[in-house]
Amino acid sequence: MIRSLCAVLIVSLILFNHSIRAEDGLSVVISIKPVHSIVSGLMKDIGEPTLLIDGKQTPYDFKLNNEQRRKMADASLLIWVGSELEQSLQADIVSLPDSVAVIELLSSPDLKILPSRLSPDQRDPFFWMDDRNMLILLDHLSSLLIALDPLRSHIYHRNRLNMLKPLLKIDKEYEYGYRGLKAGVGVQYFDTLRYFEQAYALKTIGQVSASPRQQVDVGNLLKLRSTITNKEANCLFLDKGMSAEHVDLLTEGLTVNIAMLDTLGVDLEPGPDLYLQLMEYNTDVIKQCLNADMEAAAKARQDAGSDNTPLIDGVGGRFILTNQLGETVTEQEMQGKYGLIFFGYTSCPDICPTNMMVLSQAISRLKEHANSVQAYFITVDPARDTVKVLRDYLNYFDNRLMALTGSEQMIERVAKQFGVKFEKVAGDSSEPELYAMDHTSSFFLMAPDGSFVTRFAYGITADDLVEQLLAIMG
Repeated sequence: MIRSLCAVLIVSLILFNHSIRAEDGLSVVISIKPVHSIVSGLMKDIGEPTLLIDGKQTPYDFKLNNEQRRKMADASLLIWVGSELEQSLQADIVSLPDSVAVIELLSSPDLKILPSRLSPDQRDPFFWMDDRNMLILLDHLSSLLIALDPLRSHIYHRNRLNMLKPLLKIDKEYEYGYRGLKAGVGVQYFDTLRYFEQAYALKTIGQVSASPRQQVDVGNLLKLRSTITNKEANCLFLDKGMSAEHVDLLTEGLTVNIAMLDTLGVDLEPGPDLYLQLMEYNTDVIKQCLNADMEAAAKARQDAGSDNTPLIDGVGGRFILTNQLGETVTEQEMQGKYGLIFFGYTSCPDICPTNMMVLSQAISRLKEHANSVQAYFITVDPARDTVKVLRDYLNYFDNRLMALTGSEQMIERVAKQFGVKFEKVAGDSSEPELYAMDHTSSFFLMAPDGSFVTRFAYGITADDLVEQLLAIMG
């Protein structure tokens, strides 16, 4: 059976079944280049993970040879994306011995995984085109490798920090300095950019096919040709390693910019630098195809490379969290209304229920203006505050409030973005699960465009909060 477990459960499985000695090599097999890039960086000075799909191959034309099957069977850990991408691997993965721990990334509850736009019963496999997913993956995989190989934990910690810096550079560039995506509109031959669209405000208005495996809908192709003919789109995105056999039907006799993406890193050398190179290459190709201001884009990249590039107003940032309904929420989904944000935890005996009551009363007293505000409760105790726990907790307050949780790493990141401090405080040693959390108890107000407005100190009454909100909203 394919073991598609979340990171914590996989770690437990590995610790129970595996023991890596200092003299042994940790054998890790990765299916595709973008994920191999992260693992390769984490394993620097330890060993080189095996990459299955390299060279000019793609998951769509890949076939295992006997040597690759042997490496998979002898591995400590195999990481693949899922059947939507590496379909040819599925039968071999099912038959692997139990000694091989298998991670299917599309089954991860912590990554933002979208349904396929053209086949909703399938998952969209190109999750790495949103850098936030790779930040989450970096943390989870480093924890996983440390669990497998604890004697080298100091090296994994060092390598994680070294990998984190360039990933945050991408995040800074795209969050606050990404330029030119509104300069034009594109159409895609293959639907590989959906995560990129959502993360970075790229606009595309159609796709020929989900992947080279899917039969081309000629009617859909002719519809996109009409879009280009009517100059509703000025760019067509193709992808290296994915044969677009009907592209002439789409473009013959028409004038349109054509961008050759490399979503899979087909033309890039495997290794720790590949993911950064892949993102820089694809964003530059996209900007050029959309007739963007490339000087402004280059300036944004230069600014992002500075270690002291500040966040806008010093508060806020990019994140992926989960609400009490199990739905993914990013900083973009929080835009469009004023966001009133409070950090706490459901086991909090006093401050949190007081603040939650203030939020509930304020939303109620805003009356018709309540539609312009969304209140959020972000837990600082994700270990206990599961989706169900948060859902049950909100039953005691206004049903318009939203509660958010996430991985420990993502919660720490979001708290840092808002300057929120929190710390676990041990309770009775006989009941360690009854710990408390010291935490910042202010409210943060964000504008509909995602920028920071102001901070309200703990102790504000619902009436005062309503008065100040109405004054700010005009």
